[in-house]
Amino acid sequence: MTTITASLVKELREKTGAGMMDCKTALTETKGEIEAAVDWLRKKGLSKAATKAGRVAAEGLIGIVATAGAGAMVEVNSETDFVARNAEFQQLVRTITQRAPEAGGDLAKLLAMDYPGKRASIADEVKERAATIGENISVRRTVALAVSGGQIAAYLHNRAADGLGKIGVLVALRSTGEAEKVADFGRRLAMHIAAASPAAVTAAELDPALIERERAVYTAQATASGKPAAIAAKIVEGRLRKEFYQQVVLLQQTFLGAGGDGKATVAEVLSVAEKAAGAPITVTGFARYALGEGIARKDGDFAAEVAAAVQR
Repeated sequence: MTTITASLVKELREKTGAGMMDCKTALTETKGEIEAAVDWLRKKGLSKAATKAGRVAAEGLIGIVATAGAGAMVEVNSETDFVARNAEFQQLVRTITQRAPEAGGDLAKLLAMDYPGKRASIADEVKERAATIGENISVRRTVALAVSGGQIAAYLHNRAADGLGKIGVLVALRSTGEAEKVADFGRRLAMHIAAASPAAVTAAELDPALIERERAVYTAQATASGKPAAIAAKIVEGRLRKEFYQQVVLLQQTFLGAGGDGKATVAEVLSVAEKAAGAPITVTGFARYALGEGIARKDGDFAAEVAAAVQR
């Protein structure tokens, strides 16, 4: 029999917002598999979770750097926000970020690079700074985008200092149109992505496993309502198109940035931008980092609460 620990219940509750006992039941039914338990809760109507990962939990900063044709982001985590506001830590993140484009999104390569002005790798410098500051510091991830014949747009939300913030976005746009107009649209699109957190540019680029997972949830809900199989199947496909895709596909989302009317989709605003730029604009890719997403924050009191629930 699978042992359902307090930490498992805590993790599931943070992901779904469901009650502790519901989380314990879900984990028991799914033999302790977190993602399966998330789906179990959704099928029972006990969770509001959809496609987003666990809530932001770690401290630190997102560093971002971008030129016309290339850009990179890095997430560096610290244990406390106090350290994240420290000038020495901010300079560390900024320096690492400046080297990130050379790594091309490869974290191991980035960590192995020389730290500017030191006879040490970035990984070694991070360890030394951690010892000096007195907190665990880690370079968690990095991503890079490049485009030929276009521009890279960047945006930082909750800006802490130049090139540093809590949410970072890079967008690659290919276009031969007027550079200033393309750049303006890119900035507005990056702000939209920061707010809307899409999963892919088009439906065709979505992870098939993500679609099948959502289809399974919709199918279970339609079946539970007593609909005949044929009708349930149509309802499921309709919900995928009208609900799921509009939530997670960039071009199908309602545009949230400046220049939208609250009803127009990103694709429609893109069409307007193309006319202004005098040439087609293709979104070739994007990257969005939210500080600490997926990392559970330690909370002694809450853990004790969960432990008590598990004992029941």
